[in-house]
Amino acid sequence: MNNKFANLQLHQMDSVLTKLREDRPPSRPASGWVKAIRESLGMSASALARRLGVTPGSIAKLEKAEADEKITLATLRKLASALDCELQYRLVPRKSLVEILQDRAIVVAGERLHPISHSMSLENQKVEKSASEKQLQLLAKEILDGPRRNLW
Repeated sequence: MNNKFANLQLHQMDSVLTKLREDRPPSRPASGWVKAIRESLGMSASALARRLGVTPGSIAKLEKAEADEKITLATLRKLASALDCELQYRLVPRKSLVEILQDRAIVVAGERLHPISHSMSLENQKVEKSASEKQLQLLAKEILDGPRRNLW
């Protein structure tokens, strides 16, 4: 992928994700969203079962599967539709994608430099901490300027 295009894509996605990170959704109810919404609507498990064409016992199993985080997205989408809801699925990074890449580049650079600095210290040629940090930063920048697949 063209580096300019990759950077544009990175910054556009980061912009979208920053908005999502700032918009904190409420925590999932302990019983799961399906059961919480169904009960808030005053809808019985039997009524939801009829809407889905399944047995009421299946609804209890599905609600438990959601609460236990063992439900599939496809099933959750069907349940949401039957409750006249929209399933919103998203991954929201804890920090910006740029920061994730920078942090990873530092780790990779450190992994590459470690054997060299270890050998040098064994030979009594240890580099000063400031010079070592500068090498780490320069290598991290070089790694970031290259193909991103080299980070992983």
